[in-house]
Amino acid sequence: MAKAYGNLPSPEEALKILRDVGCSADVIKHCEAVAKLAVQIARKCAENGVAVNIDLVHVGALLHDIGRAKTHKVHHAIVGAEMARSLGLPESIIAIIERHVGGGITSDEAAKLGWPIKDYLPQTIEEKIVSYADKLVEGSKTIPIEETIERFRRELGDNHPAIERIRRLHDEILMICRT
Repeated sequence: MAKAYGNLPSPEEALKILRDVGCSADVIKHCEAVAKLAVQIARKCAENGVAVNIDLVHVGALLHDIGRAKTHKVHHAIVGAEMARSLGLPESIIAIIERHVGGGITSDEAAKLGWPIKDYLPQTIEEKIVSYADKLVEGSKTIPIEETIERFRRELGDNHPAIERIRRLHDEILMICRT
């Protein structure tokens, strides 16, 4: 492993993992676009005095959609976390993978989805940045948060709690990182 990334895979190793598990070129391009934006946000946070592990953001963003090698449903987060565990990836990466969907998933929602019952809400600044950056990238193109919220409204309904969580995540990142 690259020394600069400590116990994390290097970005090159993360991309190799995505290829090796069978992620499509489009998924990999998406992960690279999310990583680029997430690193920009993380650097802005760091400039504003926020303690953030930029390497973890970078590698976590690259690997956040590893589960899409097996499914494109919401369950890709759980599938991806299991894949990451089986590859021996650090818990900090696994948490990013598990908690990036929507603005996070509550334990009640997890139960309805048939997931192990626990909260899948982003906790750390690194998890929040990756989840947020993922909401701003459609395919490999950056989009305004309003487009994401509108898409969630169409897919989940006007009053789905994920919409409010995404708004709160947006507001939190803007406030603490002054992006």
